[in-house]
Amino acid sequence: MVSTTLLVMIYLSFISLGLPDSVLGSAWPSMAGEISAPLWGAGFVQMTVSFGTIVSSLNSAKLIRRFGTGRLTAFSVAATALALLGFSLARHYAWLVLMAVPLGLGAGAVDAALNNYVALHCKPKHMSWLHCFWGVGTTIGPVILSRCMEAGSGWAAGYRVIGLLQCLLSAALFASLKLWKREHVEEEERNARDLSLFEVLSLPGAKPGMITFLCYCAVESTLGLWAATFMVVARGVDPVRAASYAALFYLGITAGRAVSGL
Repeated sequence: MVSTTLLVMIYLSFISLGLPDSVLGSAWPSMAGEISAPLWGAGFVQMTVSFGTIVSSLNSAKLIRRFGTGRLTAFSVAATALALLGFSLARHYAWLVLMAVPLGLGAGAVDAALNNYVALHCKPKHMSWLHCFWGVGTTIGPVILSRCMEAGSGWAAGYRVIGLLQCLLSAALFASLKLWKREHVEEEERNARDLSLFEVLSLPGAKPGMITFLCYCAVESTLGLWAATFMVVARGVDPVRAASYAALFYLGITAGRAVSGL
């Protein structure tokens, strides 16, 4: 079992993973007009993030073997922090798409590495609570954004605040790298065997599990990305209020995952 301090760091890492996931959808009603982006543009940005996530996830075994879970997580959170700060500087849509690449690569590496680590070294309940803390991050993100917009600082300030929070967490992760240094774990990570895609698909329950997860992600991503825009465009809700309302969706996810951990 991992130490309590390390478990706290893992939970904090998943909060940071969730922070940017809900912000794009909440900011888009205000962001799209300022950077002259088409309304559908948020979908392409999200697809770019997802593509980066898939690429780094598929290479996660090699990355873990090379760097170890601790260093990979610290560097990946740093990459997402820089990407979010880049989002705050966006003045053109193309720049937003470009910054989505490191955001997706960093997020995918953190997601795969920590899921793997918790699955192997923690009790099953911690997996649900790990994703519960992702929900904490996704709930906090729109709240930070709406407060910045309410103060007149705009969506860019919200991204800047979240990016700086990621920088602080990355620094904390680098400072706590010694917590990950457990000899048998490091040896296990170095000697782990990669499974081919065919071998993965041959595992019991793999295919229905993947299909179920695909359907779940479709619902979560659609609502998370477009809820605020729908409220603003179709229902005439103020963008600041819509951003804060979007947090309620993720608050419900967080509550459900907390209960499922029990």
